[in-house]
Amino acid sequence: MKEGDNGALEEIYDLYAPVLLAISTRYTDCKEDAEDVLHDSFIKILKGLNTFTSQFEGSFEAWMKRITVNTSINFIKMKAKHSSLNSNIDDTDKLPYIQNESDLPDKLHPDKVIEIIRELPPGYRMVMNLYIFENFTHKEIAKELNISTNTSKSQLSKARVLLRKKIIQHTNMLQHVEDERN
Repeated sequence: MKEGDNGALEEIYDLYAPVLLAISTRYTDCKEDAEDVLHDSFIKILKGLNTFTSQFEGSFEAWMKRITVNTSINFIKMKAKHSSLNSNIDDTDKLPYIQNESDLPDKLHPDKVIEIIRELPPGYRMVMNLYIFENFTHKEIAKELNISTNTSKSQLSKARVLLRKKIIQHTNMLQHVEDERN
């Protein structure tokens, strides 16, 4: 790509911004933070275009996604530097207990799932995103976040429990609203 080829840059942005915004949305607390991460990611992508070498079909998108994940993690770390990534949840006991997977709803709108993931504490959210969406191992997560492998496993376990409880809570609230209408 030629230096200053604004049309190509605009095309890249139009094509990949939705995908990269979805990634940053999973990591951040709000839309504004996700958009900030997207902006910062694109700056890094544009600065690194001259050094990118395609190794396989789809490597450009994978490279951009990796930049966005790293930018998201750095953003969360900066935002949470005064609070611990290993924060404990005090209100988990107040949420409904889940006996088994059949207690979970069959379908939940993807936007609601993302909203619930965003409610998780930053440490839980980052570990869950890296493990589930980015396919990192616990060893890789530990290295990336500068935590122990056991902390990564614990954070993922707690994130899953809390996510399940919040989904059940949301489902119960919807059922209550439906019952009130009838």
